Amino acid sequence: MEITPSILTADFSKLGETLEDAVDSGINWMHMDVMDGNWVINKTITFGPALIRSIRDRLGPDVFIDCHLMITNAEETWSQYVDSGVDLVIAHIEAIEDPASLITSLHEAGCQAGLVLNPDTSTDTILPYLADLDLVLVMSVVPGKGGQSFMPEVEDKVREFREAIDQQINDGGRATKLMIDGGIKHHNAAMVAGWGVDLAVVGSGLINDKASIAENLAEIYSAIGI
Repeated sequence: MEITPSILTADFSKLGETLEDAVDSGINWMHMDVMDGNWVINKTITFGPALIRSIRDRLGPDVFIDCHLMITNAEETWSQYVDSGVDLVIAHIEAIEDPASLITSLHEAGCQAGLVLNPDTSTDTILPYLADLDLVLVMSVVPGKGGQSFMPEVEDKVREFREAIDQQINDGGRATKLMIDGGIKHHNAAMVAGWGVDLAVVGSGLINDKASIAENLAEIYSAIGI
């Protein structure tokens, strides 16, 4: 299982240095949480394409960047994020009307496409599109609601996607990646890795004032057995 940082816990006045520290620690996948102040529960505004473009320019082309769009108008604004240099756009199944069209548009623009679902959303909402997806993200907290604990009840969803993806690969289909996001830290990283997750988004468990990114990453990977 690979670890990718959420930058929301970073000191934005030192964001460039923080992300370079992450890269120096061996991280080559960055997760951008985009909130529009409307769709998420706490009505938070985070950042948009301009900041992502600055991150892309600073880190260069070799670092993979995704953007997790927790916004109401992903179907109208996705191209702004592609233009900002992201490699993958992840849209909430609950917030879009025509997933198939969005997936096609992203692929035609040379960008990877992902879908994400909330903890209380059925896997059936995404499984029909799985064959065309580059990534599925399972939320293990409710997006935008701070101070939440990891929700272990999403295990069934993760395992269902893992089984479906493995079957898809065995049938010669796309090797869709499986990601989890929310409340992941060193003490539960091994558990979610055992569920078959390819990538885990880690925020405060990786970027905090208690230890360096390298030290936190080492602790997580040690817990996983890497």
